[in-house]
Amino acid sequence: MEESMKVLDAGHVELVDSMGSDLMVCNAARVSFSKDTEWDTDEEAISRLKKSGSSYHEEDVRKLSERDTKLIRYLAKHNHWTPFAHPQITLRIKAPISIRTQFFKHKQGFVENEISRRYVSFEPEFYFPKWRGKPKDNAKQGSGDFIAIEGDTIKNHNNAVKLCLHTYNELLRNGVAPEQARFVLPQAMYTEWYWTGSLAAYARFYKQRIDEHAQWEIRQYASVIGEIIRPLFPVSWSELA
Repeated sequence: MEESMKVLDAGHVELVDSMGSDLMVCNAARVSFSKDTEWDTDEEAISRLKKSGSSYHEEDVRKLSERDTKLIRYLAKHNHWTPFAHPQITLRIKAPISIRTQFFKHKQGFVENEISRRYVSFEPEFYFPKWRGKPKDNAKQGSGDFIAIEGDTIKNHNNAVKLCLHTYNELLRNGVAPEQARFVLPQAMYTEWYWTGSLAAYARFYKQRIDEHAQWEIRQYASVIGEIIRPLFPVSWSELA
């Protein structure tokens, strides 16, 4: 695990592993002509590091050639997506169940394995949102600006979540199977999963879920996922996303 970034009040996205690079994309495309390419050496980076007295590794001073950069730009512009399907990224994501549902709508190019309350015994966590108003113009989806809620509504909401948790624990103490006791837990409960997908699949997810019409919560996750993937595939991501 290399990196973890917080999302919402208790969620996160962690980079577990990645395979491939911008160069892999280029070579996947060039195999059609039985050709491949190599990294260029970044002489400017070497000069800077030498002047500063810093040590460096080969991967620190390599860059994609201008020719390969143009190839990636061409592939993305003309929707030649298969070369972008070879690099892979695995993330560990923690999000509310209702947001996880939106993640799992993205099937092409992804595989997931989720935590199961049939097998874990730690206390569930819940998302306590900042509330937003209804969307303008009577739209059926989305939401408006953040709003202040008066009276006992927030207190009642929090008590309702606590009651769900109390009931869940009572069911377990009375011998109910965890796979049934979990029915009482609300959609605000956090869950976690491994999510592995191709670079092409993550780019499609990002473009759809960073859009202003997407739900605010999943836009926060999309933004963080973009921050994690961008330095791994800087040329490809800039063209795809």
